[in-house]
Amino acid sequence: MTRTFYVPRFRLVLLCIGTAGTLTAFYPEKLSLQKAFARITKEVTAHSRAYETLAQASEQVGHRLTGSPNGSRAEAYAFDLLASYGFKEIRYEPFEVEAWARDTVTLSVVPSKSDNFRDVPVVALAHSPVEAHVKGEIIDVGNGLEGDFAALKGKLKGKIALVNIGLSSPTKGARNLHRSEKTALAIQHGAAGVIMVNLVPGNVLLTGTASVTGKLIPIPSVCISLESGEALRSWIQEEHSPLQAMIDMTNTSRKIRARNVVATLKGSKYPDEKIIVGGHLDSWDLATGAIDNGIGSFAVLDIARTFKALKLKPKRTIEFVLFMGEEQGLLGSKAMVENLKKSGQLDNVRYMMNLDMTNDPTGLNAFGRSDMVPFFNNVGESIKSVESAFPNDMQNQAGLHSDHQPFMLEGVPVVGMNGHLSKSVLDCYHANCDRMNLVNADQLKNTVRYSTMLLYALADADDIPARRQTDTQTRDYLVTQGLRTPLQIANEWRWKE
Repeated sequence: MTRTFYVPRFRLVLLCIGTAGTLTAFYPEKLSLQKAFARITKEVTAHSRAYETLAQASEQVGHRLTGSPNGSRAEAYAFDLLASYGFKEIRYEPFEVEAWARDTVTLSVVPSKSDNFRDVPVVALAHSPVEAHVKGEIIDVGNGLEGDFAALKGKLKGKIALVNIGLSSPTKGARNLHRSEKTALAIQHGAAGVIMVNLVPGNVLLTGTASVTGKLIPIPSVCISLESGEALRSWIQEEHSPLQAMIDMTNTSRKIRARNVVATLKGSKYPDEKIIVGGHLDSWDLATGAIDNGIGSFAVLDIARTFKALKLKPKRTIEFVLFMGEEQGLLGSKAMVENLKKSGQLDNVRYMMNLDMTNDPTGLNAFGRSDMVPFFNNVGESIKSVESAFPNDMQNQAGLHSDHQPFMLEGVPVVGMNGHLSKSVLDCYHANCDRMNLVNADQLKNTVRYSTMLLYALADADDIPARRQTDTQTRDYLVTQGLRTPLQIANEWRWKE
């Protein structure tokens, strides 16, 4: 009995010694992080200008559509703001973009055996043709997933697809597709046009790109409200005969030069290693884009301000990037990645951190990189030790359709923060209600605080476990993350098996 008692106790002591030894290696770093994090919290809480500058830009600039005069003003606003924060190394990175702008659009619906047409309120989706006049039978494709289109194989040619933007009746395990991917599927199946149904109540019309490439698509794609979609579907049932839709639209498209805005903070120990933190500055033109992506891009600007105000000098170089052209197909981030590849500098990018509609973060997202989970858990615990209200909810899942994507497809490690927005705010995504009244000042401060902490931890770490993946590793990673199918639909899957 004595032996039985002491053996477990002896093992427990050995285990504690082992754990203590492990902690000793990290403890100085944790103390250092906590000290820096406390300073960051104090600075941002007292002096953040994210809300103030976003409000000012919303009033002075308005929307920030790439290629428009407003877009150019937004670029200059960001440049001047960074200069006012004390940055000396600021540059524009110009790129050429096909700038699309809406002009006129109408949607009329009429039973096939009648002249009794109805006009339906509608908005054109970006990269629809410069001119289109199409007429065709409406075919309801439901949620517009691959299986929905496959079930109608051969029946969509020359017809107009009626498709939900979201999932009206989500199936367990079903993953929604982006509106551009649903439009791409409609084109593949021979549709003459696409009518997207927004699933947000309140007659909300949503815009956004219908192109997976950022180039013009061959057929018109438009959006109608939930109420109009329900009316169309009811009308189809009542008539017991097909409905004909007529889409007439004109748009403009021309080549212009847009500019990413980049501010550099040189690293103190590893100046050639680079952490990129970015958020897209551009927005659609129906409102001011306060949420998408004012809260992300102006958080990046205030993170930059915080580093300067605290005279933080991390070991690695940080580039603060305001991307343009995200809404039209990740054009600014694609241009940056292409430039880095051509100059042979992409291997120097140790991490990319993206803030897109990131609000009031609750945790970190390792984006499917299991080699970084212990590192980020340590960072999250350090944040929580300084701010007990931080939930530290860790996630590890990659996604697409924002400026991290071009970096991720080239094997560059990516990190994000798990934010949250109320349904009433999310309902205004890409809509004419995305304005400053939706922004919560305290939650925006939290975005700046926690993102600054994460960025500092990455930039100042003695070592970052993750490395840029090889081409084969990148392919396998994307397959594991379930991203192969959407990338194939978007013609961005470069691997041939």
